[in-house]
Amino acid sequence: MASTETAIEVSDLRKSYGDLEAVRGIEFRVQRGEIYGLLGPNGAGKTSTVEILEGYRQRTSGTVSVLGFDPNQRPRELRARVGIVLQSSGIYSHVKVAEVLAHFAQFYPHPRDVNEVIQLTGLTEKRDERTRHLSGGQRRRLDLALALIGDPELIFLDEPTTGFDPAARRSAWQTIRSLRDLGKTVLLTTHYLDEAQALADRVAIIKGGRILAEGSPAELGVGGGSRYRVAYANGDGEAVVVETDNPTTLLHELTGAALGRGEELRSLSVTRPSLEDVYLELTADA
Repeated sequence: MASTETAIEVSDLRKSYGDLEAVRGIEFRVQRGEIYGLLGPNGAGKTSTVEILEGYRQRTSGTVSVLGFDPNQRPRELRARVGIVLQSSGIYSHVKVAEVLAHFAQFYPHPRDVNEVIQLTGLTEKRDERTRHLSGGQRRRLDLALALIGDPELIFLDEPTTGFDPAARRSAWQTIRSLRDLGKTVLLTTHYLDEAQALADRVAIIKGGRILAEGSPAELGVGGGSRYRVAYANGDGEAVVVETDNPTTLLHELTGAALGRGEELRSLSVTRPSLEDVYLELTADA
């Protein structure tokens, strides 16, 4: 993390829509210079939480601070310091890419150079293309470029690589990593667990309006804790999976028993749960 200062602070955040409580007492902090991921299934409360932080939706109760401001008030100074990539957006179809960015740059006190943003987001070959001719992935790159043109301190990325092919996703990841290198703070929501694992310093897994787990991908998944999964096929060919915190002892017992029976342990493997394994376990329906 680039700093111990807090960019976002959320305490006992709640949001209700009539009788439905979509967000139920969420608490978390995002440090400056950090990439923080919000993960969860549809309906978990991610979008409501992010829209409250962005100032687009009012909270029912709780305390929220974004760069030291209450986003409910939508202060101009805060809006000038934040960039947002929404799940979907609309842009006039007859305008060229460079023209769009130059237009929006005028709304910020200290915008980034248009050509620099075009290069950063991989749109150099499309700078003079009208937006209606862009592919879905290219439009998402333009969305990212629009979020960066104001040179924001804090960037909200809501499903930023939806519609990208694998090569474009990897390129976008590098762009997002470069934002951290520049000292920017990023709040990321994504359904791609590999994306969260590759990018986020810390993640929070949300379900039913509550945070079920929070920590670095390493702490929650690979390399974290003491759980191991030992998988093998028994004498009848059936798959067996055992979780243990002491794989050495378990393997000794399994191999000793198999040798005593004159059998082989087929398809033997020892792994640790990935972030995806932890996510699926926590968010699975009872």
